[in-house]
Amino acid sequence: MVNAPDRLVLVRAKVARGLSERHALTVIGISARAPRYEPAAGRNKGIVALAQQHKRYGAGMIYLKLRQAGEVVNHKRVDRLYDEKKLQVRRINRRIRRAQ
Repeated sequence: MVNAPDRLVLVRAKVARGLSERHALTVIGISARAPRYEPAAGRNKGIVALAQQHKRYGAGMIYLKLRQAGEVVNHKRVDRLYDEKKLQVRRINRRIRRAQ
């Protein structure tokens, strides 16, 4: 399956060959608004800054802190950012030694 950025490249290639943009979008199967979409910049800065400020907090606690501050945040976004930026707190493996 081809992802959205790759489909936009296909649309631009078809337009370069002389096909209209609307017809190329219809052929590829994406909406007319897709080529003009620009993601909102800076939505993740608050999450990353808070995570770096509180290094011992996990994704769940950061999510709660953001919600308490009045920000509308999705917990899946916080989890994804934690994975991408490698912000997870490392677990310490403690061996349980049996008494002999």
